[in-house]
Amino acid sequence: MTHNESAALFHSMFPGYFDNPGIRAIPEQYIYDEMILDLRTFDPAAAHAKLTAPEGIRFGFFEGKIEDLKKSVAEVDESWVKYFNRPELTWCAVDTTEGNRVVSFCDVSDFGEHLLGGKTVKIGGPGCVGTVPDHRKRGIGLKMVLGATEILKNRGYDYSFIHYTGVGPWYAKLGYETIVRWNSKGILGE
Repeated sequence: MTHNESAALFHSMFPGYFDNPGIRAIPEQYIYDEMILDLRTFDPAAAHAKLTAPEGIRFGFFEGKIEDLKKSVAEVDESWVKYFNRPELTWCAVDTTEGNRVVSFCDVSDFGEHLLGGKTVKIGGPGCVGTVPDHRKRGIGLKMVLGATEILKNRGYDYSFIHYTGVGPWYAKLGYETIVRWNSKGILGE
């Protein structure tokens, strides 16, 4: 994918993004990645074989009281709580040793159909990915993102997209590739 194709895809998915006052207010030195994974060639079984999670961690769509989910989300980022109102779209990891406490979570988002390389493709992706602080660095979050990515593949999406991340190398462990880097001024190199 060329830089121009990547930029065109980004602008198609997020029109007027850099007009948003919240984005414009981010200090210019902060740089973020937009990442993509071709699900048509992605092998979830091979990725699962490389990752482990601690005993007692179960993955699935959220079941339970929405307040419990929001409590875990607030431990990661208070500003994200407002986005977690549809539990049927929330893929998560729960710790069964702690009464099924949500310890990692993400939305499974549909970004719609977009033109890429002259073809219309279906794009989805994990969004608002977080792991509560006391469960980080144990492989839970990455395995949870892998599960969400596999769901997208199984649902017939062509690509999985990671939007607005500062941890590109972490997602790269699953095969995601950076296609656009940006700061508050816009796409770098555009």
